[in-house]
Amino acid sequence: MNPILSSIDQKETDCVHLQHKEARWSIEQIQALFDLPFNDLIYQAQSAHRQYHDANTLQLSTLISVKTGGCPEDCGYCPQAARYHTNVEDQDLLSTEEVVSAAKIAKAEGATRFCMGAAWRGPKQRDIAKIAEIIRDVKSLGLETCATLGLLKPGQAEQLKQAGLDYYNHNLDTSPEYYQEIITTRDYSDRIHTLEQVREAGINVCCGGIVGMGESRETRAALIAQLANLDPYPESVPINYLVQVEGTPLYGTESLDLLEFVRTIAVARITMPKAMVRLSAGRRMMSEAIQALCFLAGANSIFYGDKLLTTGNPAIESDRALFEKLGLRTV
Repeated sequence: MNPILSSIDQKETDCVHLQHKEARWSIEQIQALFDLPFNDLIYQAQSAHRQYHDANTLQLSTLISVKTGGCPEDCGYCPQAARYHTNVEDQDLLSTEEVVSAAKIAKAEGATRFCMGAAWRGPKQRDIAKIAEIIRDVKSLGLETCATLGLLKPGQAEQLKQAGLDYYNHNLDTSPEYYQEIITTRDYSDRIHTLEQVREAGINVCCGGIVGMGESRETRAALIAQLANLDPYPESVPINYLVQVEGTPLYGTESLDLLEFVRTIAVARITMPKAMVRLSAGRRMMSEAIQALCFLAGANSIFYGDKLLTTGNPAIESDRALFEKLGLRTV
């Protein structure tokens, strides 16, 4: 047997059977996964997936922007940054009634998780009070709740938990080494600190990254290593494919080969076998065949609806037709 494959098989076995301590992954081990023949990688990913998940079910989530534009950060991919000239119009925080109305529609269309995003560096206390009210009302509909609000101050995560928040999304975006190429207005440690507060408050962590930002395969491996070595690793891992928006610094970046994106999904699944791996931004740019490969590689959650914050999502009818072709059940 190939010694690299044998070593990875043992690592996967360790991941599956350890009850009290998650296996640790080095960047070199994760690069070895990326470098596997495609068929071997997909086989391992599907095998790991089936250890913890029904291979033919898919969770549907809907993401709404509850406060759009005007963000003071300089994330190079984001059309909501105030300093970039994009077509995104600033919008104040939506009312509770507007968000709840959108949540009802999402539930009627099959979503079981409702995610709320706000373009802030971090929420002010008055914002937390309003968001808490929204969370309580959305939660009362029987939906899982998720929020992405930026950096949290001490005590804010606990308030969100009390309101009924199930998941907090705060992506690492990329590796620590590549981070300054993408963002300069906050440090990597700021993101880690917010994740620690979320964990301490007892909220599930939703944390992933973006690929296709001009990074190397080694950078992608280093991102996955950061995620997989969180203790514990995130319950929810969104993998985003860069959606290039004119006016942002990353517009015009050479596009990442979509089979490399599928590899990234597979590596995330192998290294974080119990997590929900989310096929997130960029899905509109993917053919049905590429999406099917992502599901085969271990993606078992998608964002569903017209928009993913400020960029388009595949039409609901098209999604339903694809699920039927693939024999996927939604939960």
